[in-house]
Amino acid sequence: MDLTRAASVGGFFALSTAPVPEGAHRPLARLYAGDTAPLTARIDTVAARLRAPERRVAASIAHLGLAARLWSVALGPAALSGRFPDIAPGALLWDPGRTSPDDLRLPDPAALPGTAERLREAVQYGHLVPLADAMRRDGNISSRLLWGNAGSALAGAVRELVTWSRVNSRPDVAERARALAAELFDHPDLRATGAPHGPAFRRRSCCLYYRCPDGGLCGDCVFDAPPAPR
Repeated sequence: MDLTRAASVGGFFALSTAPVPEGAHRPLARLYAGDTAPLTARIDTVAARLRAPERRVAASIAHLGLAARLWSVALGPAALSGRFPDIAPGALLWDPGRTSPDDLRLPDPAALPGTAERLREAVQYGHLVPLADAMRRDGNISSRLLWGNAGSALAGAVRELVTWSRVNSRPDVAERARALAAELFDHPDLRATGAPHGPAFRRRSCCLYYRCPDGGLCGDCVFDAPPAPR
């Protein structure tokens, strides 16, 4: 398990294992257990930064960013070396006031087999399911949108790994990333989020970013052009 090499794919793949300094890093398990103050603070920050017209817009973007981080720090090492860090919610620390690569820390991580089954257990069941519950406690945001974000984040991680593999002459990494993603997308919560299930993914829902004053359409957006204001 080479986390340094995984970090070279991009900032979303970086995961610090250094001791936690004084700050606001807390186990994500606390958030999932009901301590939603950090999540509320994160959504507030995103709302102010993007001048979001509705809270659910900021909530969606905050969720998409964290989902992308969770998929990336697990899928990256799995595709690169066949093992990934144990990102159990009680061990993975998050600081809502920071952005990647400084938002997540995992001191002294254990390594897990990089199979699709273990990745699903760690990311989808371990984090994305309880994270979706926490997001819905914060406000009015649909499960379909949240799982669309999760699918988009997974496809985005694969896209970055495929690009890295091409630049670094490692076709095996792209092959593993695509194969793992194909298995991960073969689940009721992710299967219908978009197609095809790989780098060319186009989602079937919208993250709502276009509603921000300086927003636009994401590369995998369901829309061909921003919808007219209602």
